[in-house]
Amino acid sequence: MLLDKINQTGDIHKLKESEYKSLAGEIRRFLIQKISVTGGHLASNLGVVELTMALHLVFDPSKDKIVWDVGHQSYTHKILTGRRSGFDELRKYGGMSGFPKRKESSCDPFDTGHSSTSISAGMGLAMARDRKGEDYSVISVIGDGALTGGMAFEALNNVSSLKSNYIIILNDNEMSISKNTGGISEHLSKIRRTSEYHDFKEKLTNRLKKAPNMGIPVLKTLTAVKNNIKKVFVPGMLFENMGITYWGPVDGHDIDGLIAVLENAKRLKNPVLIHVVTKKGKGYRPAEEHPECFHGVSPFEIRTGKVKHPKTEADWTDVFSKTLCKAAEQNENIVAITAAMPDGTGLSPFAKRFPDRFFDAGIAEQHAVTFAAGMAAGGLKPVVAVYSSFLQRAYDQIIHDVCIQNLPVVFAIDRAGLVGSDGETHQGIFDLSYLSHIPNMTVCAPKNIYELQDMLNFAFEYPYPVAVRYPRGTGWKGLADFRAPVLAGKAEWIYRESGIALLAVGSMVETADAVRQSLKAMGYEVTLINMRFVRPLDDECLSQVVKTHHLLVTLEENVLKGGFGEHVCAWLEEDESDADIINVAVPDMYVEHGNVDILKKEIGLDAEFILTRILDRIGEQK
Repeated sequence: MLLDKINQTGDIHKLKESEYKSLAGEIRRFLIQKISVTGGHLASNLGVVELTMALHLVFDPSKDKIVWDVGHQSYTHKILTGRRSGFDELRKYGGMSGFPKRKESSCDPFDTGHSSTSISAGMGLAMARDRKGEDYSVISVIGDGALTGGMAFEALNNVSSLKSNYIIILNDNEMSISKNTGGISEHLSKIRRTSEYHDFKEKLTNRLKKAPNMGIPVLKTLTAVKNNIKKVFVPGMLFENMGITYWGPVDGHDIDGLIAVLENAKRLKNPVLIHVVTKKGKGYRPAEEHPECFHGVSPFEIRTGKVKHPKTEADWTDVFSKTLCKAAEQNENIVAITAAMPDGTGLSPFAKRFPDRFFDAGIAEQHAVTFAAGMAAGGLKPVVAVYSSFLQRAYDQIIHDVCIQNLPVVFAIDRAGLVGSDGETHQGIFDLSYLSHIPNMTVCAPKNIYELQDMLNFAFEYPYPVAVRYPRGTGWKGLADFRAPVLAGKAEWIYRESGIALLAVGSMVETADAVRQSLKAMGYEVTLINMRFVRPLDDECLSQVVKTHHLLVTLEENVLKGGFGEHVCAWLEEDESDADIINVAVPDMYVEHGNVDILKKEIGLDAEFILTRILDRIGEQK
């Protein structure tokens, strides 16, 4: 097997040119087999096998800098840099990351995880190289989906200031996670449709060079007007007009052709963008036919492509989706917005039922939020469905465009808290902190799927900005008998006793319930309160709690700094209360990838560790 010869960076050079195609096939089979067991990003990786091989054949990843935008397509890169054995533990706790990591390999020059960053990072590396007088190539690989992100265009606008070699690979597979939308997608589609121009130009140039006497003069004349010809054949010439040399489209599965283009690009003394057309999911029919289903996939059966352990119960996202659709039937002003994540956020059913009220802004969270603000100012009720870690990118817009104007935008924040296998860049552990200190913003979290329905319906009627955050995975159905009406800023008393008070937010109510049961079995009196709202805090509830409880325990699946627990501490200080308090939260750290239950145990968010902390504190008080 050819893969057995690839054990460290540079080993690909040991192969003969005639073996490249076979190696590509082996890599695809390897990825399909491994990801069918561990889960991971499949379709995006299958589409860039030949491109990655060509990059490794032309450049030296131990010296040259290859920056992968988002990074979920870097699996072949990991194989070719000696990390093949790590795929058995891919995305598991303590195992290999599904994204490039500097701490994992010197061949990963920049950590990525969110989209549209690679051009900025690559330009920075190129500038550092030039300033320090060093000699290496810098290559940024960005997908056509990521190119819809505004940050990518900020970088492109700045790239022409570089007066040295810098290579941008535009990996065009017509997909981000779901089908691409918008003007950039259409522009690239037009370029793909004008490949006859490039074929014509190449053939004409070769013939004129061979023609005696008049060939070269004619070629010079044609060169002088080539920009006008380009404008006729290639609409817009967006990149050339930005001062970046444009080459393409190039077949992203033709290794020889890719090598030739990259070798030429390497010799340029200015920035160049190479437009490479690939097929997402190439080599595996289920992924080719349904690439959106194989972007991030759970373990699956190779023969059929079907998930091995399909969902048997509704998850949080499903509940959001159904509740939104039902509300939209009653309120025609409800509209829904996603940033290129209609499937992941649960908006696809809404899009099918209400196509005129669904808007995909592309990978552009900043635009999506201000777009929503504009619609709210115009009298609509926009719902922005977004992952917690992606909403971070629109922080300024939340403050400046939504909350200063106190506009009734609903933020449906999926994947809040620990999300597991995608690791540091995707953990939704900061939203309570970065949202709860913004004036005019209301922040809440449901304890179970029933309360999610009630909280969303509250939000759809609420005349001010509101964020509803909920976790990933199967929706909890516990404490179903406790379903007090959702009122702005009001907590829900579940068990009212004395002594110890567990004040839990969202997903941590489930954990708090388990802790309470253990404490009750030991004979302690324990109150359990579903706090619901982090902003505003329920002052009346807290005032009652401190009168009859000597120990308060706050529980949240969010970082401690700036989170719910610190807000309660500030309240206690202002109230001059002498009640003791324990804050249970994510420590001041970035949480790596792994199973969520394992991660909770490692960082002290599991019921057993929390119980130990409480018992230790009670022991100290005696």
